Amino acid sequence: MGEQAENTLRFCGKAVTGDELSLIGQVVERYPNLSRTELANTLCELLGWERPNGKLKTIECRQFLESLEEQSVICLPNSRVGRPRGSRTRVVRTKQGMSGEPLEGDLRAYTPLSLDLITTEEERSLWREFVDRYHYLGHRVPFGAHLRYFIRIERPHVAVIGCLQFSSPAWRMQPRDRWIGWDDETRKNRLQRIVNNSRFLILPWVRVRHLASHVLALAARRVPADWKSHYGQDPVLLETLVDPKRFAGTCYRAANWIEVGTTTGRGRQDREHLRHGAEPKTVLLYPLRRDARQRLCLES
Repeated sequence: MGEQAENTLRFCGKAVTGDELSLIGQVVERYPNLSRTELANTLCELLGWERPNGKLKTIECRQFLESLEEQSVICLPNSRVGRPRGSRTRVVRTKQGMSGEPLEGDLRAYTPLSLDLITTEEERSLWREFVDRYHYLGHRVPFGAHLRYFIRIERPHVAVIGCLQFSSPAWRMQPRDRWIGWDDETRKNRLQRIVNNSRFLILPWVRVRHLASHVLALAARRVPADWKSHYGQDPVLLETLVDPKRFAGTCYRAANWIEVGTTTGRGRQDREHLRHGAEPKTVLLYPLRRDARQRLCLES
């Protein structure tokens, strides 16, 4: 990726910077198991390549990646046969996703709990339905690297009581980056050592004391190995965003997550800083290693 490429490559009419090219190369290299479309979605999310309506420029990004491959700038995975481009995941309502038997009381009555990785289409459909029905953000197709789990109890009977999703980290968050001690170059090189807890749902008929913080503790032990197995990256930090208008983040704090500040509220769509402070979120982090900050500041 020399100076000539940096000066001449353009995406949707906009010059692509050397930093952006470097990030593209790193994501492609570090996630060889992602499809071309998943890579395009991930890069659009990280780089803010969106349409005015907020949808990602996935098709254009994939074409751009394939043009980079033709120029021998990157090496993409082989194309896969899958759903047609532009197809959407429709969330179907079923009886299985309706309210279940109320569960209340002390956590000890329901332990041990398990986190079960979603692997089948049947599980994916039910996971999507639960999240779409009962999570305030609803279901959105995750872009790129992600893992999903059911939270399940074995007693007094086997039942799914919640859902978790972990996905690629936010490209830039000032409170997180300041806590780590990142400059732009180091963040670009080390970003994929972070995993984002992008969905956490305890089903509304489940009211068990200390359940949520217990689940987060289980996830902190389980997710790193799963993430490394699926994506070849060994994460050292978990992150999440909490809407302070809705939640205090009590379960995260009880599970020893650290509050490091508040976002500007812009979101990825606000490239012109027009919505600064509109919907700020609390940033919470969970170091998976004692030396997480040091590891995230090491050069690649």
